[in-house]
Amino acid sequence: LKTFLASAKENFFASIDSVDMDACKKAAELILAAQAKGGRIHVTGIGKPGHVAAYAASLLSSTGNPAAFLHGTEAVHGSCGQLVAGDVVIAISNSGETVELKATVNAIHNNGCKVIAVTGKPESWLSKNSECTLLAGVAEDFLHGVQVQTFTRDFRSLAILGNQLGKAVCLTLGAGDHFITITV
Repeated sequence: LKTFLASAKENFFASIDSVDMDACKKAAELILAAQAKGGRIHVTGIGKPGHVAAYAASLLSSTGNPAAFLHGTEAVHGSCGQLVAGDVVIAISNSGETVELKATVNAIHNNGCKVIAVTGKPESWLSKNSECTLLAGVAEDFLHGVQVQTFTRDFRSLAILGNQLGKAVCLTLGAGDHFITITV
């Protein structure tokens, strides 16, 4: 357990040090521009990233930025009805290449929404089909046949959305009827 935790900690802090602040700022600007026009935030993912997406929507909402979870596979079966043109969807996928997420992102674009990618692969299909990419990759690491990468990648996604994007980059935080903007 100590070896696992040490490896997870090392990957986690290494990933935090590599956060691209310009990409975070661009993501925040996309969100703020959408909100200024009445647009909303949605977060989606397939599989484990879907669970991270649901929690990320909750984290964003707690900062005064109401966000809804968009079920990744249900989106192509009618759930994209929750989207309106001008909304922003944060799409989380390690590979950025899954067939299901490609269909979801295409449906999102067909609804006139912008996409912020959170992925481990900067050259992925998701990254290329998004307005902005936040990298959430971690080094490959195995411990007794168990991939530590999944553990740290999921926390990395949450850290970017909940901490880096929320605190470090001018994302508007709700304070009643007043809003405070925090910048780096």
